[in-house]
Amino acid sequence: MACSATSTTGLISSIAATTKSMASPISKPSQTLNLPSSFFGHRKPLLQSRATRSISLNRGSHSRKSFVVKASGDLPLVGNTAPDFEAEAVFDQEFIKVKLSEYIGKKYVILFFYPLDFTFVCPTEITAFSDRYAEFEKINTEILGVSVDSVFSHLAWVQTDRKSGGLGDLKYPLISDVTKSISKSYGVLIPDQGIALRGLFIIDKEGVIQHSTVNNLAIGRSVDETLRTLQALQYVQENPDEVCPAGWKPGERSMKPDPKLSKEFFAAI
Repeated sequence: MACSATSTTGLISSIAATTKSMASPISKPSQTLNLPSSFFGHRKPLLQSRATRSISLNRGSHSRKSFVVKASGDLPLVGNTAPDFEAEAVFDQEFIKVKLSEYIGKKYVILFFYPLDFTFVCPTEITAFSDRYAEFEKINTEILGVSVDSVFSHLAWVQTDRKSGGLGDLKYPLISDVTKSISKSYGVLIPDQGIALRGLFIIDKEGVIQHSTVNNLAIGRSVDETLRTLQALQYVQENPDEVCPAGWKPGERSMKPDPKLSKEFFAAI
């Protein structure tokens, strides 16, 4: 029945080793840090897992490149292809169909979302874009407005005089997103309210989103800044070895994205 001294000693050693292992400090974590995609500006739908992504910056190449970023991922971030859609709209007091992809290869698109018809800030933005439509048309750009209202609501609002809070005739279509699928695909839908934030997207002729802004409900947008940004986009696409500094407008000096050549710009200001 008695255990041998050797067995007893081995058992004690085993217990001691286990105790020491349990008491030892936790091992150092891996030096690789995975950041949630929200850190990079992504907006994930509710209840969806927070994915991670890695970024690789290749700075060794000295070849001449267009100063354009192609983003990756599913969301309609700048640099991604704009989510296509086909929906009913009101234009010239008639019901029409609008399909975004029909503009690819033909026109730039200003796609803007607003919360609701018959509200307060919204008509000031919608009519401002309509009043300046000719300036956008001149540089080969279509404007599309979107809300979650029905085409019947859009039509009633268009048929209401501006002095009574209506829109009057508009020079571009108002799209109906009653299913909220368009607002959701562009990441501007407020789920618990069922309406869209004031999102605005500039889409180039290749169907790629090149600019986006999202305002909260109480803040209207600037037609002047939208037009200026569009003009800057078109300039750098026509001149891929140049970039536009802050506040750039057509006719002003651009700059070269190069440590030496950029000094010409800074020396002139």
